[in-house]
Amino acid sequence: MAPHIFMGNGLSRSSFLGWPGVAALAVLALDQLTKFMVYTIWPIPGENELVVIPGFFSLVHWRNLGAAWGIFARHTWLLAVVSLVAAVLLMLFFRRLSDGKPVLAMTYGVLLGGIVGNLIDRAFFPEGVVDFLAFRWWPAFNIADSAITCSVIFLIVHAVFFERDGEKPAE
Repeated sequence: MAPHIFMGNGLSRSSFLGWPGVAALAVLALDQLTKFMVYTIWPIPGENELVVIPGFFSLVHWRNLGAAWGIFARHTWLLAVVSLVAAVLLMLFFRRLSDGKPVLAMTYGVLLGGIVGNLIDRAFFPEGVVDFLAFRWWPAFNIADSAITCSVIFLIVHAVFFERDGEKPAE
């Protein structure tokens, strides 16, 4: 009988309920904690800005009703559904996606934490996702956005430079 997709031996490096699950929970917790802090310190979006590096980086409280760069603005429900479907599919196909490779398993764990972090905002806060990290040359973002972006970049680099699907070893 095939093992369940989530099963592993303790805190396995490639089982969803092992270190990848811990990574997902850590990203989710850090994302929600930082958003809570921003909302608590600056309850009204757009009113305050803490300049950390003048002309380069600030902490803000902005709300995003869309996805990256505000695309699909005012379609929060659609983005929430897409996020939910992505999270469920990621969990269901976790073993196949990670292919027993711990580095891929951890990457998918971080990705899942980011997806769920923004999903919580979209599902429970109609005023939008809290963004608070603002570089002058980039739209404001949050921890979940960072986790998603870094994971996707890593997966692309891994697929382009390290995957050898279709190639057979020399005999």
